[in-house]
Amino acid sequence: MRKRLFGTLCGLAFLMNFGRTIFAPLFDPLTVAFGTDRATIGILISLVWLGTAVPRIPMGYVLTHIPRHQAVLGTGIILAGASALIALAYSIPTLQVGTFLLGMASGAYYVAAVPLIAELYPDAVGRTVGIHGAAAQLSAVLAPTLVVGILLVASWRMVFVALAVFAIISSILLATVIRGSSIADDATPDHAFLAAVRSHWRLIATGLLMVGVAGFMWQGLFNFYVVYLNVVKGLPMTTANLLLTVVFAAGLPAFWFGGRLADRLPIVPYILAILTGFVGSVVALISVGGLAGLIVISVCIGYSIHSLFPALDTYFLNSLPDESRGVVYAAFTGLSLLIEATGTAVVGLLTEAGYRFDVVFLGLALLVGSAIVVLAGLYVTNRLPGKPVP
Repeated sequence: MRKRLFGTLCGLAFLMNFGRTIFAPLFDPLTVAFGTDRATIGILISLVWLGTAVPRIPMGYVLTHIPRHQAVLGTGIILAGASALIALAYSIPTLQVGTFLLGMASGAYYVAAVPLIAELYPDAVGRTVGIHGAAAQLSAVLAPTLVVGILLVASWRMVFVALAVFAIISSILLATVIRGSSIADDATPDHAFLAAVRSHWRLIATGLLMVGVAGFMWQGLFNFYVVYLNVVKGLPMTTANLLLTVVFAAGLPAFWFGGRLADRLPIVPYILAILTGFVGSVVALISVGGLAGLIVISVCIGYSIHSLFPALDTYFLNSLPDESRGVVYAAFTGLSLLIEATGTAVVGLLTEAGYRFDVVFLGLALLVGSAIVVLAGLYVTNRLPGKPVP
């Protein structure tokens, strides 16, 4: 029954991330359908990611009142409703509301689901979180192909109709599995929100230093990756887009194997090695010019940054008691996303101000490198919080 529940969660993770990534291939169809401009649709896509960040800390408070499995079930219902609203939208405001709600469903889902997975598999957090992340990453890789396939036989609305239908089916399956297991009987809400956050503020700060700075660089890098490869490296747009797909495709083995390694290796040195590999890959990107080299670097960037996520989740979740795991994880992910989300804006502002992409990316690499030095110093002096996995 535990495996069935985990499988259902992986299915929901696929759908949640699919909902966040299908807007890119729908950019032109939505522009034409609503008779608007690209700036309006660009704002629409930003609403998805804003919606992903907004509910995370509030969901931590919600988890002090209801069990995690109920919260997960609620997000599946919201995903279905938001998708249906988008499919029925005939005005930009309605489309924006549906898009924001879709983002909120995905953000709230991960806050509740990841601690639930750690509760189900306390001895294999890295492996199971990695598999769950791989399921979500698979949707990002497949989204363009699936959307194009639907558009060949139907309108853009059918994409969201299909998402709503599968979200309803997944929610029904989840409710059925929960009803047939003991999790509903054993589950209890998390402890008080503020008390839990105050008790583990040092762990939250450490996590922000590990992923907030790297995520800041990652957001600025991948959102301008195609433009960078086209303008600076001289690649055609089609080739540049293909290399961005390679970056995300490398995330599949990164989640799958990275989570397993997080269970087996000393977790802090493993995280530091990942961060070092990510920084080294970005620095190499600046100096490499040939297509073969850019393919290799794209794989390295994608593998290293996506390996960080299951590794950090493993460190973070294994360092928390179960009764406050959901609350503290919600606070941490909410704060980290707020930091990471500004990376794209900063890169955009700096390049618009006249700084070259290479200079900006090198500066960000130095910033992450400084964080690595600080973390390494805290680690060797035994001053990092938590309970690192041996």
